[in-house]
Amino acid sequence: MHILLTNDDGYFAPGLQTLYTTLAEGGYDVSIVAPDSQKSATGHSITLFEPLFITKHSLDRGTGYAVSGKPADCVKLAIQGSIIPKPDLVISGINNGPNLGTDVFYSGTVSAAMEGVLLGIPAIAVSLASFSAVDYKPAAQFVTLSLSKLRLGPGLININIPPLPEKEWKGVRVTKLGKAVYENVFEHRQAPYGRDYYWQAGTVSPEVDQETDLYAVQEGYVSITPMHSDLTDYIKLKELRQSLSLENPNK
Repeated sequence: MHILLTNDDGYFAPGLQTLYTTLAEGGYDVSIVAPDSQKSATGHSITLFEPLFITKHSLDRGTGYAVSGKPADCVKLAIQGSIIPKPDLVISGINNGPNLGTDVFYSGTVSAAMEGVLLGIPAIAVSLASFSAVDYKPAAQFVTLSLSKLRLGPGLININIPPLPEKEWKGVRVTKLGKAVYENVFEHRQAPYGRDYYWQAGTVSPEVDQETDLYAVQEGYVSITPMHSDLTDYIKLKELRQSLSLENPNK
């Protein structure tokens, strides 16, 4: 299996490098195409009005590329730009910090994986739910050992690892996306010359819905959430078709 490995923390981020080493040791053929610098919270944005510069890096097996663009750029360039052989799987991560609930809409990590899905490649996004993590090995081993069990299909699997030593993980839960609600989101400050400015920050409110990814990680479980790219509201679609049909019987 040929795996395209990417992220939003940058090519040399320890999460990505640890996952590369672990996958390669597991016998997988891995190519890296990742941003050349920190690109967190860039969502699914792409670069249109600037060129994408690439820098080659030697790997133990194959070649990696650091790209001047966003995470989604990296996946598009890798697959549609054919700078690597077509992958069988895209893995984005391991991210420094969680990607849970509605935060997936802002996440460069999840968006890179979703770009793979849009291009017809199954994908996994994986995050370690800690911003102070130094040991990514247990998370990397979990992902590597789980590849044969995840029944990868046309969609995306979003994995979040709890911020605990591996021996303290309570297990694995298959979850739905929660709703990340933040408290104290904007912090107002004033510059020395009087100009107002804001830092966007805050903490996530505790989750009470036990079916969600937020609750699972909050309780010490590995969360696995299946996702897809179709955002259509099918209930509303049916309602609107019926409503418009009644109002416009000849259309």
